[in-house]
Amino acid sequence: MPLRDLIPDFQALPAPLPMRRASVSREQWRAAALAVAAAGGRLVALWGSDRRWAGAGFAACAAYALVDGLAWLDLALDREAPSAPDIGAVFPCAVRMQRAMTDLVGIEIAGASDARPWLDHGLWPGGFRPLRDETVPRGDDHDLPAPYDFVRVEGDGVHEIAVGPVHAGIIEPGHFRFSVVGEKVLRLEERLGYTHKGIERRFRELAPLDAHRLAGRVAADTTVAFAWAWCMALESACGCEIPPAARWLRALMLERERVANHLGDLGALGNDAGLAFGLAQFSRLREQWLRLSMDVWGHRFMMDGVVPGGVALRPDAAALGRIRAQCDAVGREVAELRAIYDEHAGLQDRFVGAGRVTPQLAAQLGLAGLAGRASGQAADLRCDQPWSPYDALDVATSARREGDVAARVAVRFDEIFESLRLIRALCDGLPSGPERAPVQLPAHDAAGAGWVEGWRGEVFVALELDAGARIRRCHCHDPSWQNWPVLEHAIIGNIVPDFPLINKSFNLCYSGHDL
Repeated sequence: MPLRDLIPDFQALPAPLPMRRASVSREQWRAAALAVAAAGGRLVALWGSDRRWAGAGFAACAAYALVDGLAWLDLALDREAPSAPDIGAVFPCAVRMQRAMTDLVGIEIAGASDARPWLDHGLWPGGFRPLRDETVPRGDDHDLPAPYDFVRVEGDGVHEIAVGPVHAGIIEPGHFRFSVVGEKVLRLEERLGYTHKGIERRFRELAPLDAHRLAGRVAADTTVAFAWAWCMALESACGCEIPPAARWLRALMLERERVANHLGDLGALGNDAGLAFGLAQFSRLREQWLRLSMDVWGHRFMMDGVVPGGVALRPDAAALGRIRAQCDAVGREVAELRAIYDEHAGLQDRFVGAGRVTPQLAAQLGLAGLAGRASGQAADLRCDQPWSPYDALDVATSARREGDVAARVAVRFDEIFESLRLIRALCDGLPSGPERAPVQLPAHDAAGAGWVEGWRGEVFVALELDAGARIRRCHCHDPSWQNWPVLEHAIIGNIVPDFPLINKSFNLCYSGHDL
């Protein structure tokens, strides 16, 4: 049964993309998941909310992507013993989100296949649920993390290799437990959550018109996408429409963010495969790219450039000319480097076939973003739900089916060239008029959502405000939630020394995952 027939009382959210919201029963909760899966939709995010401030109980919330837009579903739960039905069998990527929901809000999952703690490593005070409305307790019950029940693989010649959680580099912590025979990987299990910072709780202590700065710091490499999604959610809750110039300038920054990250990844991938020349050249290009962002926006990553109601500043004609010229220069050099990558036998020997995720497996596990597009999952909000200004730009999506490191490299190259084209078009077509509109906070309970195609994949923000214009719940979702579990499958059958290369080809986020 189509979702609209199953749940007829959807209410549209004011937003540039089609988004709607509805309350469902326990029976409808699982039926909705099945209906979305049958229609080829995907789970975007899953989270819990304590709504006792509104005189209600708790709620389990899900956001689904369908052909006709995003559906936000609310399931009201008991005040004393909140429990939600398991949807992990329908959407495997929901399993970790459900575990996080239990840790953060205390919502138990009935019939869960995996009920191990995810974010709670045994250091939180007993019974502490950080996103409940109760007073936050201080102090720890334990000095060391609790043991974690990794799944063991047994058999002749099978042994375990533990990597992390502290790594020999400037990266965030994560524990990777390999079960191997010789060097061949039979199984990988991850444990994350080491960088949990309490960001979603912190949002509740901030004024809505100031919280975009925290959203932009959820993950520094995705600051524009998160800030835009946050501001879109706030503008949705307030019924605010931003000026055309603001939309175009936000897109300009978003595409520059996409190019910067792809340039960095292509260099790192070349280096991991033994081509230090690639790292040197792409690092140079990325550095030049970031320096121009610093000159124009005052920050290398354009942090705090997206603000409620629009953008912080409008580049002048001279700055736009420099941006266009840089696109031309970078495009020429990246084309030359792509030819080198494609023709380098040693590089291709490492790339081709490594870390393959078939389109069938990608669809089953919900692989998202650029990694998904490398495995036959062509979802891209800029094309599927083109909001302004993307509706005027005719964005071309890169789609590969090989699903290996080579395919993920190819998608990055394709997206660089497309983003360079988009940046030129955005500079040339930038509308006149103001770049910011006033945002009037509502005097009643309100909710809004933001949904943006970041460089890694779709970024989602759900926001709830009370009648006093205070933030009661803000959920930020990075596509790494969908993709980290897929990495466990991508490494199977490969050798341990190829893991850094395969891992880098996904380039998943710890910080955006461990909020």
